Amino acid sequence: MELSEAFEVAAPPQQVWSFLLDLERVTPCMPGAELSELPDERTWKGQMKVKLGAVSLTYAATVVVDEADEASGAVVLKARGRETRGKGTANATVDARVLPAGEGTAVALEVDLRVSGPVAQYGRGMIADVSKRLTGEFAERLRERISSAAAP
Repeated sequence: MELSEAFEVAAPPQQVWSFLLDLERVTPCMPGAELSELPDERTWKGQMKVKLGAVSLTYAATVVVDEADEASGAVVLKARGRETRGKGTANATVDARVLPAGEGTAVALEVDLRVSGPVAQYGRGMIADVSKRLTGEFAERLRERISSAAAP
């Protein structure tokens, strides 16, 4: 399923770009994400907890920065997850763009998400709603962390 989200941050594009590629700093911004290992500067391993309706899921996850082009502000992330208490999987390719927007930065996300197992029964509507909520929370936490990092 294809999902699109966008948000703005009141910080210069270079600062947002650097923050987004700093896996130790950006992981706490993602609701339910927990970093357990950084095998290298392009790979994140950990857990992702997601609530879909009455069901709570925990995925063992690996995210890899597949491509990063600072000049164009484009980054491609490949994410793989397997339920820790089930047979379901979630795989995603996230194409993100960091672009100047007025005095701040616009971040646009295009996500190709594939889920299997029991969670697949929830369908696009519920998964899209949860994705929108998680993106909103991520954006708010990102804004807070960037603002606090910029404060003297």
